[in-house]
Amino acid sequence: MERVGFSSGVRRGIQAVCWVLLAALLPMAPHARASEDSHVLVLGRISDDPRAHYDQLKALLDYVVPRMREVGITEGRVLMARDAQQMASYLRRGRVDWVTETASTAVQLQQRADARLLLLTERNGVSRYRTVFFARRESPVQDLAGLRGHTLALQSIASTSAYQVPMITLLEAGLTPEILLGPGDQPAADRVGYVFARSELNISAWVHKRMVDAGAISDLDWNDPERVPPAFKPFLKVIHQTPTYPRALELVRADMPVEVEARLREVLLQASRDPAAAPALRLFFNTSRFLPLDDEVRRSLAGLREGAARVHAEVE
Repeated sequence: MERVGFSSGVRRGIQAVCWVLLAALLPMAPHARASEDSHVLVLGRISDDPRAHYDQLKALLDYVVPRMREVGITEGRVLMARDAQQMASYLRRGRVDWVTETASTAVQLQQRADARLLLLTERNGVSRYRTVFFARRESPVQDLAGLRGHTLALQSIASTSAYQVPMITLLEAGLTPEILLGPGDQPAADRVGYVFARSELNISAWVHKRMVDAGAISDLDWNDPERVPPAFKPFLKVIHQTPTYPRALELVRADMPVEVEARLREVLLQASRDPAAAPALRLFFNTSRFLPLDDEVRRSLAGLREGAARVHAEVE
């Protein structure tokens, strides 16, 4: 077969036409996809273990979707993201409609994707919690100010209760956090050195074993024997507790149709009173019920938003 050749000028002309056509088609693609999938409700979550979380999300979708037919929803899908940045992209592009997240991540999604708050989520009967700072009972550290020149164990930057809130609390107390290479490293005398222990159990163990001077976890984890074993408790003391903040929140994308958002809110609010929803709620991270947002929740989130911006600017 004879191959047809083109001059460089003709090739450049063809390439230019292709780019023009591509540029014209790209803006249409998201709208076309949104139109084709307008009957689909996509529930998203940030997860480092998508297989484990899929069934937890799918169970609630299977309950919700049949109750949303009146607003055109007939199918449900689950979409996982590896981090807040990817989830924000999904929300902006309309690939995710509804997401369940912790308070600090909810604030990030509001900032990055203009996500709208839908409801407060109560899990195991708890809708709000706080961060607890603790040290060994014989430690000279008695309060936040006493942390200067000492070490603090946190979980990871993804944690609300064991990173974001502790950091905000330290800054508000006039303290300067300094990241350390490991638990054996020492901070400057006028700074609070922090290290990541990766789990609440590690945090309590590091404090108990004197590998670090203090730790910060949620009050729920403080009272959980799997995270702070009973054998540790007699040797530990609480040195500070923060005000409460929301445990978890439901959010929706900025451009979700008003009637779909309203119906989703209605279905979720009624779920705790429907026996048919009980198995799905239990699988959905042991959700007890969904609650309307109140002024206290909004104030807490506003504080987290301002504090997170400061942490990003001054620490990270």
